[in-house]
Amino acid sequence: MKLPQVSRRRFVQLASGIAIGLRPGSHAAVAGETTAGRTLRASSASVASLGDSLIRLQFDRRMRCRVSHAQGTRYQPLTRYRCSDFLVLADGRRITDFDLQQHATAAVNGVHGPGTRLRMTGRSEDGVEKSVDLELFDRYPGFVFSRVTYRNLSAATISVRGWRNGDFLIAAADARGGGAPGFWCFSGGSHADRRDWVQPVKHGFAQKDFLGMTASDYGGGTPIVDVWRRDCGLAVGHLELTPKLVSLPIQEQRGAVRIAVSAQHSRELAGGDHFDTLETFVAAHRGDYFATLDAYRRIMAERGIQAAAPPAPSYESIWCAWGYERACTSQLIEATLPKVQQLGLRWAVIDDGWQSAVGDWRPNRARYPRGDDDMKKLVRSIRSHALKPRLWFSPLSTAPGSDLLHDHTDMLLLDRDGAVQEISWWNSFYLCPAYAPTVRYTQSLVAKFIGDWGFAGLKIDGQHLNGVAPCFNPAHNHRRPEESVEQLPQFYRAMYETATAIDPEVVMELCPCGTCYSFFNFPYMNQAPASDPESSWQVRLKGKTLKALMGPSAAYSGDHVELSDHGDDFASTVGIGGIVSTKFTWPVDPKPRDSFLLTPPKEAEWRRWIGIYQDRMLPLGHYRGELYDIGFDRPEAHVVEKSGRLYYAFFADRWRGAITLRGLGAGAYRLRDYVNDRDLGTVSAGHNRLDLAFEHALLLEAIPA
Repeated sequence: MKLPQVSRRRFVQLASGIAIGLRPGSHAAVAGETTAGRTLRASSASVASLGDSLIRLQFDRRMRCRVSHAQGTRYQPLTRYRCSDFLVLADGRRITDFDLQQHATAAVNGVHGPGTRLRMTGRSEDGVEKSVDLELFDRYPGFVFSRVTYRNLSAATISVRGWRNGDFLIAAADARGGGAPGFWCFSGGSHADRRDWVQPVKHGFAQKDFLGMTASDYGGGTPIVDVWRRDCGLAVGHLELTPKLVSLPIQEQRGAVRIAVSAQHSRELAGGDHFDTLETFVAAHRGDYFATLDAYRRIMAERGIQAAAPPAPSYESIWCAWGYERACTSQLIEATLPKVQQLGLRWAVIDDGWQSAVGDWRPNRARYPRGDDDMKKLVRSIRSHALKPRLWFSPLSTAPGSDLLHDHTDMLLLDRDGAVQEISWWNSFYLCPAYAPTVRYTQSLVAKFIGDWGFAGLKIDGQHLNGVAPCFNPAHNHRRPEESVEQLPQFYRAMYETATAIDPEVVMELCPCGTCYSFFNFPYMNQAPASDPESSWQVRLKGKTLKALMGPSAAYSGDHVELSDHGDDFASTVGIGGIVSTKFTWPVDPKPRDSFLLTPPKEAEWRRWIGIYQDRMLPLGHYRGELYDIGFDRPEAHVVEKSGRLYYAFFADRWRGAITLRGLGAGAYRLRDYVNDRDLGTVSAGHNRLDLAFEHALLLEAIPA
């Protein structure tokens, strides 16, 4: 289809509108773009474009998009022209070609401040109209907001199966060093194998990253996928205010990497009907994925979703009784409390095994024969040792044979066939979070734990708590089955508000056991653990991720140090600005084959690291995730800024060579290895490289001279 002729007068009007839309830090144009004040020649294929100091999106006459990244005063293409937003029909065909009918720009100003909008409309041979609104805001350079609408202009009904937005194939950089991977990626989906959230993109790499249930009790996540090269990166995701059942696939293709936001959205589109896809984004950045997640956090805060402010107790060090596992008794806990106090820890957590059954949250009579009275007695004992008591709890689950299941089958989350949804770890079934009786029952439990028993915090635990499946239980009268998915955060809100109304400084820890946290739950929790890390690398990458998504001073716990490399890697938690935690047993361990007994050598090491943590309290500082690339920089490096000092943490199996200290301000700094108490001389921003050797970790403190 040919484009309509544009009159000279109309051309002047369009050009005038474009000129009005130009702002410092963002612009849109037809003939050319600028970066750093210089005019660049646009591609001959480009008909419309939108860009700023980090990103440029160009569109040809078929509405195909090319993304470029600013490199100094020039734009470097990251992708080739391709249809980035398209429909998938029920018969498998894709509607990808749209003849551009019109485009215009305008200035915008709203919750995200001033910016520029590019609006385009095109039509396919099938009679489908595609309208695209793209927005760039001065406050968020490189971050393009996108809204896509499809309208059926034909008389025939079109059967739609789904859609894709932000479908880009990112080219490899020209050169790679020493066989290193050309790309790294962050994927916000959850997987039952609990894989790393940050991974190198190797040959054949592919993940679907569906944000619904990827196993019976694994699902949810943060709706972002980010791929970066050494010089720059590209991310896509959605900006909706509730969890959505979308995929964010990533796939290596002959050295390039393909990403997208993809949704199954079956519907009949009659003549004249239209539908909107989700609001999505594409973001270009320098460095690793931290920049994208940090911008996303600030954008979502402006839209009303913001992590809860951690109270002071959220930052205090933790001992957990899980070292004794489910066989734990109150006698074992009470025998350990004196040592917990001596080591300077501040929390004592009663873990799984205290309850009569999952779902029946009453004290197990075999271990607490006097029921509630014994639990209150244990709480008083914990407090008498100058410790704060926290209770493990796994809501939304009920076990076969429990009284709750017998009396309230109406609470169950059921699939479309009327079957229960299984929770594998506890051999239990899901309850529906969007069913009012489930919410009221859970609120009554929280009120009992905090208000009646006297606990100062809850450890809310389970991989099933990150996301739930659509609910088809007819007793719930859901308007849509997806209400259970979208209202899960409101379930946590009910718990959080119940607890904080009783104790404003209560600690609500959410531990979704290995899954990549759902961003939408952050407003209703105030401590996030590493959540069953399988390595020290996971402790650090989860710390970087959560400091980006929750804030640079987030209350992030490295989880039990016994889960780190060699079971004793405090350095990874302290260096990332995490809260130290341990599950040691003492003076005896009833499980000699799998013991976490605190031996005298261990006690000396534990005491040293707990003291280092208490002395510096780095979680209260500002994590500087923008300074180092966790994928490409070697050695791996992290920085926390606190009270004018910079705390560097470097990690490698073995390192001998130059280390660069980034982020130093004006003047000189005295450099110390604060773990081994040794001075390393003086550094400054102009002299920030030095040769050092270490194994595993080197933690440094830069003190203004």
